[in-house]
Amino acid sequence: MADDFISFGAKLAQHARRRPDAPAVTCGTETLTYGQLHRLSNRLARALAARGVKFADLVTVGLPNSGGFVAACYGIWKLGATPQPVSFRLPKGELQAIIELAKAPLVIAEFTHEVDRPVVSVADLLAQSDDDSDLPDQIPPISKAPTSGGSTGRPKLILAGQRGVSPTNMPALPFYQIMPDQTVLLPAPLYHNAPFSLTMGATQVGAHVVLTPRFDAEGTLDEIATRKVGWLYLVPTMMNRIWHLPDEVRGRYDISSVHTLWHMAAPCPPWLKEAFIHWIAPGEVMELYAGTEAQAISIISGSEWLTHRGSVGRVAVGEMKVVGEGGTELPAGEVGEIYMRRAQGLPETYRYLGADARTIKDGWESLGDLGSFDAEGYLYLADRRTDMILVGGSNVYPAEIEAALEEHPAVQSCAVIGLPDDDLGARIHAIVNVQGEVSADDLKAHLADRLVTYKRPKSFEFVDEPVRDDAGKVRRTALRDARIATANS
Repeated sequence: MADDFISFGAKLAQHARRRPDAPAVTCGTETLTYGQLHRLSNRLARALAARGVKFADLVTVGLPNSGGFVAACYGIWKLGATPQPVSFRLPKGELQAIIELAKAPLVIAEFTHEVDRPVVSVADLLAQSDDDSDLPDQIPPISKAPTSGGSTGRPKLILAGQRGVSPTNMPALPFYQIMPDQTVLLPAPLYHNAPFSLTMGATQVGAHVVLTPRFDAEGTLDEIATRKVGWLYLVPTMMNRIWHLPDEVRGRYDISSVHTLWHMAAPCPPWLKEAFIHWIAPGEVMELYAGTEAQAISIISGSEWLTHRGSVGRVAVGEMKVVGEGGTELPAGEVGEIYMRRAQGLPETYRYLGADARTIKDGWESLGDLGSFDAEGYLYLADRRTDMILVGGSNVYPAEIEAALEEHPAVQSCAVIGLPDDDLGARIHAIVNVQGEVSADDLKAHLADRLVTYKRPKSFEFVDEPVRDDAGKVRRTALRDARIATANS
């Protein structure tokens, strides 16, 4: 290995030697210093090795946010193995399918499911080993292996193309503007790729990562004010819940310490984005569009967004183009399928396990998103190809309707799907989680001057639980299939 890179484990050891008492990870009332995180992960690595984990294994991790989650991942890396994070709420069938794909020797979790692999908790592993001395250095051939596609019943793993290494001297994480000794707040579940990657990147730099057991809108503002958070990650669902707090509640907390806010993972309604830009400051609100596959990335600052409203930015890494039905590249202003390609000469950024990429010639790949470029090269997303609803011959994009619904002060989260309709082919159905007394007629009146008639939902379903998870993700396919199955039963 070149002298300018060291393993993830060696990087943690470096921080532990240089600044053992500096805070590394906080979640709730628990804080691990860099020295504690290093020693704890050494113990976990030895216990995992005793249970059969070896170099190049994928190890499934299904834990809630905690210092133990981060320590477990470092323990895995120290063996040259790869963390394979999954939701701690996974149903048994989906968990079994994933661990079979991963060929995981065990699962680090607190599941009560009976699956055909041992399931062990962090406490189980720590009880097995109290040896916190350093291990022989190992470089994992794969840095991470998140999952995708579980809503279809056919999960796939996305194996990162990067090894588990960091620069020996890494004064900052410049791409995301994360600095050492900075407090970064990630109130999102670590089983999703963005918060997982950002947490690990921030600890590689030596920042103080603050996690939350689960997202709470006012609690997030309290964390910012109390800990003087300088860097913040949110998804649009979180932003929506924060913005819908009463003005006097939002005004109670000093968030002036925040110098950078990144949001990603889901489309952000323009009205909400604009509200945050004016609240926090244009240059500080950053947005990234990419897939976990990371073939290409677009970025936009708040200042740019104000002059390119609704855009997700210009391509900063790799290449993107918009392709029509015939496979030809479309001109500016026309909506088509977005295809991506890594920069020429660079190695593969990922590899699927359990699926094949959607490709066209010359190495272009699609994640299924639709969008268009303007004449200046700014990208605008429409929706997922599989989520688009065809209503009487017109293309309807759920994200547009959801953005309009979430402007209503009582709407906490929502999802829009298309259900079969004998006349128009599809009927637009909105699943809505609201706060307070709100009727379908109230929502119809709210949408009357926001959406053209054919885009307005024909039916509304009110639910008690948030429709999107804390990472801002929604499984429209699963929601649609469940309602069709119920109607046909």
